[in-house]
Amino acid sequence: MPSTILVTGANGQLGMELQVLAKAFTQYQFIFTTKDVLPIHDESIVHYFFKKYQPQYCINCAAYTAVDKAETDVAQATLINETAPLYLAQASLLYHTKLIHISTDYVFDGATTIPYTETATTNPLNVYGHTKLNGETNVLQTNPNNIVIRTSWVYSEFGSNFVKTMIRLLQTKESINVINDQIGSPTYAASLATIIMQIITLINTQKREINGIYNYSSNTEISWYNFATDIKYILNSNCNINAIPTTEYPTPAIRSKYSVLHKTKIVNELGIELSDWKSDLKICINKLLLNK
Repeated sequence: MPSTILVTGANGQLGMELQVLAKAFTQYQFIFTTKDVLPIHDESIVHYFFKKYQPQYCINCAAYTAVDKAETDVAQATLINETAPLYLAQASLLYHTKLIHISTDYVFDGATTIPYTETATTNPLNVYGHTKLNGETNVLQTNPNNIVIRTSWVYSEFGSNFVKTMIRLLQTKESINVINDQIGSPTYAASLATIIMQIITLINTQKREINGIYNYSSNTEISWYNFATDIKYILNSNCNINAIPTTEYPTPAIRSKYSVLHKTKIVNELGIELSDWKSDLKICINKLLLNK
């Protein structure tokens, strides 16, 4: 019997990329679920799903990601990012499922200029970050054998993200303003999907013991302004991009000034190769332009 992989949040950026990638992994049986099919905040439905399908793996791509809205919608953000992962972890423990939970750089406060390791001190600055950190804790305290992957600045040809917004603005505006004092690492969701499948394959074929927290993002440190400039270059746009400080673009949720993740652990322990971020960006933009 092929191993069954249950994917939650199938309509999100990562979930959609996993659906594309699944075609290359015919040795697995994938079950892709949306919140309508599997509301992960409903404990009884979660246990029903796990009992019915007995998945060997569960990739939790579902999350409340409206960072600014979370400041006032605390209850819903807590339910999806904190309580739901607990239900998934409890069901995973009961049915012997390996849970791979996706988390975020927002668990850090950015009060450094050194990339954050998996053991660095966490200190979220906003509601979203707090709920994601508590979700991580629930997943690993329920079963230390689970995996948490922290990532950052995710973009894709699917959903809403910075790259898609910049393409639209760069093609329609003469001038735009972009923040230049927040530093991070963009992550192409397709590349993240690939490394998740590499991890599952390592566990499945080599019987590797893989658990705990791993960081994954692209191999660069860049500001939103420089990120936008690179997108402009690929598009050959004539739009003028003005660099502005965070103070000129206030948001309800406080953002970290520095949220680069240290990736040595995933490279050294698992042999994962970091994708080239400029190649990733070109691939994504080409797909978006081709599908317009």
